[in-house]
Amino acid sequence: MTRLAFDAWAGEQLARVEAQLDALVLADAPAGLGDAMRYGVLDGGKRLRPLLVLAAAQAVQGECAIALRAACAVELIHAYSLIHDDMPCMDNDVLRRGKPTVHVQYGEARAMLAGDAMQALAFEVLTPSDTPADDLPSLALQARLCSLLARASGVFGMAGGQAIDLASVGHQLDEQSLQDMHRRKTGALLQASVLMGAACGRTTPAAWAALADYGAAIGLAFQVVDDILDVTQASDVLGKTAGKDADQNKPTYVSLLGLEGARARAVELHGRARVALEASGVPDQRWLAMLADRVVDRES
Repeated sequence: MTRLAFDAWAGEQLARVEAQLDALVLADAPAGLGDAMRYGVLDGGKRLRPLLVLAAAQAVQGECAIALRAACAVELIHAYSLIHDDMPCMDNDVLRRGKPTVHVQYGEARAMLAGDAMQALAFEVLTPSDTPADDLPSLALQARLCSLLARASGVFGMAGGQAIDLASVGHQLDEQSLQDMHRRKTGALLQASVLMGAACGRTTPAAWAALADYGAAIGLAFQVVDDILDVTQASDVLGKTAGKDADQNKPTYVSLLGLEGARARAVELHGRARVALEASGVPDQRWLAMLADRVVDRES
């Protein structure tokens, strides 16, 4: 599989996601709320999570329309989490995706509401009421997608991980504790992206478990690489403030393992992901395999 082929596939999928998000996140919400929401989610980011949804759905020959909805729902949750994470009461960041953060641009109150509204919209997207009955996903599939996304967003996922992160400032965690934090804060939503895509098709229990292992491995690998990039890249490359973890005395894989140790851990996790993907036996593994490579090889 060539890089050009992957780039062509990814470009096509990203255009679909962007168009759908543009249609879903309306500008005419009250009091400028829609403008803040659109600013926070459109025209920015790697869109890794939607790509994982769509690649996993294709891997299991899943239904395209609901997979696209699932991809947009995941990105809405991710974007809402970034809006809230960047606020002064959390990480207090002023740069995201190469532009001022939402609270800098629109104020803290509107940023908080924009995140809240995007979180709610994600579940509206998964349970459409404006779609012809013949095109609706089954109620069982709607419930399964909502359950996967909710669990990845809450105590067992992003919210729980962020709570650990905030409580860990100034403390050196052991590797097991650091892994638990990042498995929740970052990894859970990446793993859920894979499983939401897989839920749009048919899998055996063994294939589902292997895809879950794949998602868990790349979810953790993504964070390890993030920690590496935070100390090796400039802000203009990252699109966010570089060096903030060290400045805020946060525990990271680099602070725990050293730079070379962190790089070795990323390579190990990449290998684990590729082994799990192969073990899944799903029909079309090519895009998931390439995405695993991109998670580790990226520069931003």
